[in-house]
Amino acid sequence: MPIFSRFATKVIASSALLVCASSGFSQESSTLQPLRNVVQLAASGAVEVQQDLLTVVLATSRDGNDAGVVQTQLKLALDAALTEARKAAQTGQLDVRTGNFSLYPRYNKDGKIQGWQGTTELVLEGRDFARIASTAGKIPSLTLGNVSFSLSRAQRAQVEGQAQAIAIEQFKAKASDIAKGFGFAGYSLREISVNANDVGGMPRPRAMAMEAKMASADMAVPVEAGRSTVQVTVSGAVQLTSP
Repeated sequence: MPIFSRFATKVIASSALLVCASSGFSQESSTLQPLRNVVQLAASGAVEVQQDLLTVVLATSRDGNDAGVVQTQLKLALDAALTEARKAAQTGQLDVRTGNFSLYPRYNKDGKIQGWQGTTELVLEGRDFARIASTAGKIPSLTLGNVSFSLSRAQRAQVEGQAQAIAIEQFKAKASDIAKGFGFAGYSLREISVNANDVGGMPRPRAMAMEAKMASADMAVPVEAGRSTVQVTVSGAVQLTSP
């Protein structure tokens, strides 16, 4: 091939490459244009509901010079509690499980071990408040450590669905009002985020904790549930559309 011809081929190829690069840069520049008529907004829906899940933590502690003795004492107390609790266990209504079991040394001022301390817990949880309270009062080997209320998974899902429906309708209404306020015909969704949470009330025992700890085998632990508010927030961006 003549020298002139090879040179011409290189020039043409280089020109084509420059055209392609220029075209790609133009397309990329167009995608970086600022968004127009896009509005960010959020709306919430909330539903208050009675708490339907009770969790009672029973616990005890032991102290002694021998770690093995302390551990055995804790095990015996827990075994006795489990035997009694399992008599009333019923899936969903009263579920029984063990909680924290710990054993750790106690040191003197010189940093030497002078004894051992340990704790163990039994957790009663479910939707049958009367069954749980009665069972807790029949376990003499452990004392009442904590009482808390919350929402069961089924209750939470149902209420969350209601709150979400409210939040979506609020979001749609707000988007429509904004579009009309700015003279647009309507809107279209660009992106949406949905977040849910619930705020529970404080547990409300009907008696002081000390009285509950003194419950006899025939006395149920007195408890009373509060209410929780499930809130769902819908946030995102909408594109305002012209007539």
